[in-house]
Amino acid sequence: MHDTLTVLNRASIRRRFDAYDDVPWDAPENALDLDDPRLELPDDDPLGATAWYRAQPAAVRSRLGLHIQCEMLRIGMDFEGVLSAGLLELSRTLDVDDPMRRYALHEVIEEGQHTLMFRELIARAGLPTRGLTGVNRLHSRTVPAKARTFPEYFFLFVLGGEAPVDRAQRDALRPGRALHPLLRTVMRIHVTEEARHISFAETYLRERVPHLSRWRRAFLSFRAPIIFGEMSKQMLTPPRWLLDEYGVPARVRDVAYRGPRHTARLVAGAAKVHRLCDELGLIGPLTARMWRFWRVAPGASPLLAATT
Repeated sequence: MHDTLTVLNRASIRRRFDAYDDVPWDAPENALDLDDPRLELPDDDPLGATAWYRAQPAAVRSRLGLHIQCEMLRIGMDFEGVLSAGLLELSRTLDVDDPMRRYALHEVIEEGQHTLMFRELIARAGLPTRGLTGVNRLHSRTVPAKARTFPEYFFLFVLGGEAPVDRAQRDALRPGRALHPLLRTVMRIHVTEEARHISFAETYLRERVPHLSRWRRAFLSFRAPIIFGEMSKQMLTPPRWLLDEYGVPARVRDVAYRGPRHTARLVAGAAKVHRLCDELGLIGPLTARMWRFWRVAPGASPLLAATT
């Protein structure tokens, strides 16, 4: 862990971004025009692939595509706040000279920059967003305390929020994809720094989970598929209120978000962490069925091979 922290701390100094200095918000090419076809959902998106979406006027397609992106960023803002609060809780349990404490504070700063960056994009889009609501918002208030009392559980939650979005944004950044330049810049900065955050969480779990009590390992084994099932749904599925606003029919929602294309996205987003949990002995016969039930296990979708 010490070597990993040394590398991550150095990287946080050498390759860091500012939400305002490193994004050319006012460049003419970065203006957000709601009629810009580069804002439309791609053909391999679960909703973008439906006949209903393709039959909509171009202005509706682009506006809906941007609105979904903005709502996902707003949910990301809420998640970044939970993560930052938990990292501050963790830092208070560490000695002031501990390199892990230094890295936790680096990550808090980076998450703050991400929140500012997401907020600025949403404000420029001018579209309403809600973020986490209801039970999910209430639950998010209890998670940061786990970083002090059960940090392994906290970092499993961290990966549940970061891994699906990281995979989705990396897919969006693939060469040849039509993507608005402002969205491309924001995503590029985000995935660059999230790579460090994901690496830290994975390394932490690899080092700490094998030394947990049998009860705590059993708890993580049971909770992991639930966390990834719920978090992947929050991060990758547009909320009902947004789909209602655009009049997306129930049958189209079923095709888009209960079908194999969306399942493939859920599985791909959880794939690395599923392998990590398997490596750590957190997947047994019962919990393997739970991963499949939540649609976040390899083999849950016949389209997975086309997305990896």
